[in-house]
Amino acid sequence: MTDVLVDLKKIYISFGTEDVIQDVSFTLNRGEITTLIGPNGAGKTTLVRAVLGLVKATRGEVTRQADLRIGYMPQKLHIDSTFPLTVKRFLQTARYSDKAALLQALEDVKAGALIDKSVHSLSGGEMQRVLLARALLQKPELLVLDEPAQGVDINGQVELYNLISRIRDQHGCAVLMISHDLHLVMASTDNVICLNRHVCCSGRPEQVSNDPSYIELFGVPGLKTWHFTATIIITVMMITVM
Repeated sequence: MTDVLVDLKKIYISFGTEDVIQDVSFTLNRGEITTLIGPNGAGKTTLVRAVLGLVKATRGEVTRQADLRIGYMPQKLHIDSTFPLTVKRFLQTARYSDKAALLQALEDVKAGALIDKSVHSLSGGEMQRVLLARALLQKPELLVLDEPAQGVDINGQVELYNLISRIRDQHGCAVLMISHDLHLVMASTDNVICLNRHVCCSGRPEQVSNDPSYIELFGVPGLKTWHFTATIIITVMMITVM
């Protein structure tokens, strides 16, 4: 069983005459968390759609492991507020009707108590956990998360990123995350790809955060900001424990 689940080789993606992805290569390996960062308009979502097989590369090659199981967590989901929908019924839209399986997925994300609640009553953090549980129902070898901490306060973000690391350890899957901000995910990712239509820099988070290309895009040396963010995270964790 190979550790390489997805391999992108020198891919270009064009819409009309415009190259929105240019000469991008990387691999997604079993058991590793890879975070894709970059400014708005950098092509992050387009690149992820190529990984998922929803967009075809104009040039280059995307190779996926045969019969690769992928779980996808969208950035947000709009559900009509007039539509009565419990968490259980929502999870059943993933084509799984066995309540034990649904409950186990919720337990994996520390949200078992939500199974009979209305999705409209959930907080931002609770909804993100439910979306993550739905992705886990696919028994994924690759888990793709689009801005998983969107709309979640800093306490919730720390908990969510820790949870993602535990899920990786528990399931042995690869994780591909999209993020605007490297600093909060520093402790929870193995590899970082900084994208601005092309790969500006890549590697371990501590390397990328001090790379000149990263600093040019985000304006400050990442290491200094990381020290500041780490202080916030440690403080939040201490408050949570107390």
